[in-house]
Amino acid sequence: MHYSKQREAVKHYLQNHTTHPTAEMIYQDLKKTMPNISLGTVYRNLNLLVERGDAIKLDFGDGIDRFDGFTSPHYHFICNKCNRLFDLKMKHLEHINSLASIEFDGEIEGHIIYFHGTCPDCKTQM
Repeated sequence: MHYSKQREAVKHYLQNHTTHPTAEMIYQDLKKTMPNISLGTVYRNLNLLVERGDAIKLDFGDGIDRFDGFTSPHYHFICNKCNRLFDLKMKHLEHINSLASIEFDGEIEGHIIYFHGTCPDCKTQM
């Protein structure tokens, strides 16, 4: 795959933002320094980064894809009040795959767990 300035910009953005941005958010920020970039280019490069394993696409069931540049296994927290997403700092529970396999005849290859509740900011506002 050949070098792309736009792809590097999208990848750099993801690696330096822990906000789990949407393609639109990335596009709006990158457009400030790269006025000729298009939303389509951002989407294409995000999809390529996901295919290559350089990014993760997150789907929290709200119809809006979010992206994560931190590709090591980790868990996410979704605030029920403000809908912000957070990375949880906790050990990856690899043994869950084995537990799930006990009563399942198929092959478990991985897992995704999302935690829900109230974030610290919203909790202090209660």
